[in-house]
Amino acid sequence: MNLTIAVLGATGYTGRFVVRVLQRRGIRPVVVGRDGAKLSASFVGGEVEARVAAIDDAAALDRALDGVDAVIHCAGPFLDTAQPVIEAALRARVHYFDLTAEQMSALATLDTFDERARERGVVVAPAVGFFGTLGDLLATTAMDDWQEADEIAVRIALDHWWPTDATRRTGARNTFARLALVEGALAPLQPTPPTPWDFGAPFGTLDTIALPFTEVVLIARHLTVRAVHTSINEAPLRELRDPATPPPSAADASGRSRQQFALDVTVRRGDAERRAIARGRDIYAVSAPLVVEAAQRICAGEGTTAGARPVAALLDAPSVLRALAPEHLTLA
Repeated sequence: MNLTIAVLGATGYTGRFVVRVLQRRGIRPVVVGRDGAKLSASFVGGEVEARVAAIDDAAALDRALDGVDAVIHCAGPFLDTAQPVIEAALRARVHYFDLTAEQMSALATLDTFDERARERGVVVAPAVGFFGTLGDLLATTAMDDWQEADEIAVRIALDHWWPTDATRRTGARNTFARLALVEGALAPLQPTPPTPWDFGAPFGTLDTIALPFTEVVLIARHLTVRAVHTSINEAPLRELRDPATPPPSAADASGRSRQQFALDVTVRRGDAERRAIARGRDIYAVSAPLVVEAAQRICAGEGTTAGARPVAALLDAPSVLRALAPEHLTLA
């Protein structure tokens, strides 16, 4: 199947990884951005078509999405940019995927666009990246044949956090209260003391603090569970908050940084527990093969149910994870 996928925010750190993955898979990328000169300078000499469109220019977005099969949206803050791109995707009748870590953006996408996406026969899938879908895929895999669970705990370990410019802009924009799932309903996060968790090598035992991302919104949408909590170790948050921390830089030919991560998910039902773990490098880089894998499968008609849905509710979660290993993830 010959696919053409538009990438908004293609000149950003994550967007460049998305374009490379598309090219390696034989998928034709169409890079979209508001600065034509920057697009041309970023993709010189490649078989990449560039189309100029600003997020607030509906007519230009329509032209940018003409003839594509899907759009992968990498240009946040998604609180501001998701809606106009989704509107354009619906007009063009193409599948939409984004990489938001902003809970309110993902929640608004799922609540606002489900009916219209079903009417247009397309999938609208938010948060198809490290934050959001990766944790949801692990939770869904760990649930397996359980129809319900008492609690899902998502624990994140990072040895460093070198934030992109987009992450810094998003942090400044995303001032909403964080949401956890409590007694089956989304509710503002309540402060809790740090808790230790053994992540295994290379991290060992780290103190983690509660900090939910979009995986809570996605899991709550399709898994029957009373509580979902997310926590992360404290050291990378200090780096994230420090304006002197540099952005990520390439540490090898793949372009990935040296950052290491572990995403550790435990599902509990009564006294029984199941655990699924993904380890790898560079939280931004790993989002690229994940979102492309989802887009490629859904464009091919795999598990497709039109509407605004989490990817883990549409596709076979263990199969998606296996497709990313061992090149991008180590799974346990």
